[in-house]
This record gives sequence, structure tokens and C-alpha cells, in this order.
Amino acid sequence: MTEPNFWDDQTAAQKTLRTAKAIKTKVEDFEAMDSAFEEISLLIEMGLEEDDDSIEKEAESGILKLQDDIDKMTLQTLLTGEYDGNNAILSINAGAGGLDAQDWAEMLFRMYNRWAARSGYDVDILDLIRDAEAGIKSVTMTIKGINAYGYLKSEKGVHRLVRISPFDSSGKRHTSFASVDIMPELDDDIDTGINQSDLKVDTFRASGAGGQHINTTDSAVRITHIPTGVIVQCQNERSQISNRSTAMKLLMSKLIELRMQEQKDKIEDLAGDYSQIAWGSQIRSYVFHPYNLVKDHRNNFEVGNVQSVMDGDVQSFMDAYLKMKLKEAHDQG
Repeated sequence: MTEPNFWDDQTAAQKTLRTAKAIKTKVEDFEAMDSAFEEISLLIEMGLEEDDDSIEKEAESGILKLQDDIDKMTLQTLLTGEYDGNNAILSINAGAGGLDAQDWAEMLFRMYNRWAARSGYDVDILDLIRDAEAGIKSVTMTIKGINAYGYLKSEKGVHRLVRISPFDSSGKRHTSFASVDIMPELDDDIDTGINQSDLKVDTFRASGAGGQHINTTDSAVRITHIPTGVIVQCQNERSQISNRSTAMKLLMSKLIELRMQEQKDKIEDLAGDYSQIAWGSQIRSYVFHPYNLVKDHRNNFEVGNVQSVMDGDVQSFMDAYLKMKLKEAHDQG
């Protein structure tokens, strides 16, 4: 009897459902843009016939909105990966920099929450470990919506902050680091064929800020996949059963991501355990002092308004990443 194949055992029905949902959304978006184009055309005709200059501003505003929608749909055509249409699981871990790094991790947490709200996505917190003094040590959350993973996969890597530290009374400039890990959330009906004997399951008491117990039972769950060393945990629910179920989904997503990378030697990265969350490994820098600039080091795309980016205006960086990947594909082809 053939053993279950971890990588390939997905049902045809599940794939068809996901594809149909994505196509339906694209058709609806196209029809909405087509209707907008007709309305703008009629508006312009009315203005010309009646020689009414007041219609000009309304028509111009409609054209700009339509152009923006067209640009967004054009970029969406680049999201052709097998899991690009899925929800995303995003993890942030504080790196080098002590309290500053933990504060930086919390700033990134806020930034991605605001980006999700701007994009119409929902956010569920799966695991959050705060520090008693400042910031967070780590957080894992699910961002739910069509193409969430397709966009957020550009954010995977080390993020660097340069600013005057609020924790340094001498007012010196500090550099801090945090890692961002992105995985696709898998559908419940995917059969991964994980062997239960390959799992080490530990339970512990879920804790809140400063190590305060939020309950008195061992409801939090940590699962280790022994063959790969991948470790996941969840403590957002009071029920151990619910936390175990969520942790298993996290594990499956990490293992799928490992397969997608096709590089077993990068298992530490895929497990969210960046060995060097420090200088020289960053994908993007956020500089608050001595000047204001956010720069992506992979494609040199930059924005001068740091506060806008921290308030969730990250889409332009995701779009620049997609365009970079498209250019690389054309160059290789």
C-alpha cells in the first residue's frame, strides 16, 4: 500500500473550489471597472454636449480611480503561485537590539495590522508574547483575505530600524532588528499525511504580558516536527484542543513553505528561527534619524514618508517586489 504523500496529496475538488473563487472575484472586479468606464464615458459626453465645465473635475476623479483599479488588477495577474490566493500566516520575532528590538517588533505588528485594515483583510492573533518592560518578543497572526499570502510573501526577511532610542536617556541613535516570516494558510481538507510518531507535543500554561498567567490550565500547545526540527505553538484559545488544531495548521503551512523553497538547508529560516537577525541580513531599512527614509534593499524602492509606512502604507513595497520578480522572470526567459 502506498504511503500518503505529504507534498502532493491535495484533493482535486479543493483546488477547483479555490480556483473558482479566485476567478469569480476577478470577473466581478473586471465587470465593476467596465461599468465605471461606461459611466465616465457618458459623463464626458454629457459635458461636451451641454458645454458644462463643472463635469470636468468629476470625470477626472473617475478616470484616476479607474486607472488605480486597473493598475491593481494588473499586479494581481502576477500572483500566480499555487498558494498566492490563500490567507497568510505572519510571524514577527524581535532580534538584536534588546528593548528597542522588542519595541520595533510591536511597531511592525501595528504596521501590518493597519495594512490589513486598509486592504479589507481580517486579522486573528494566534500567539503573542509580550515583554514586561516594553514591546513584544514574538507574535503570530493569520491575515485573512484573497491574495493575502501573494502580497505578504514579499515581507519575509529581516527588517532594520534606525532611530533615536526612547530607552536611552543619552539620546543616542540605535539600530534594531526584527524578523518577519510569512507562510500560506492551508485549507482544512488538505491531507498532508503527517506521521503522528514524527511529532513531539508539549503543553504549558498560556501567559500574558510580563509572564502573568491568563489561565491556570495547560492549554497552550507547542508541536515539534522531529524530522525537520520545525517548531510551532499556539496559546490564543483557552481550549487545548483548539490550540492544538491551530498549531497543526501552522505546522502544515511551515512544511508546505519548506517544500516550496526546495532548500532543506534553510530550515532555520522557515521555522522562523533566524540565526542572524542583525546587521547585513536585512531586506528593508526604516530610518527615522538622521533623515526619514524606508528603503527595500532588494530592488532599491524607497519612500521618504516613514510615518505613512508605519501607519500601514506598505502596498507600494509589495507592488515593487512583484514587479521585480516579473522582470527577473522575463530576464531568465
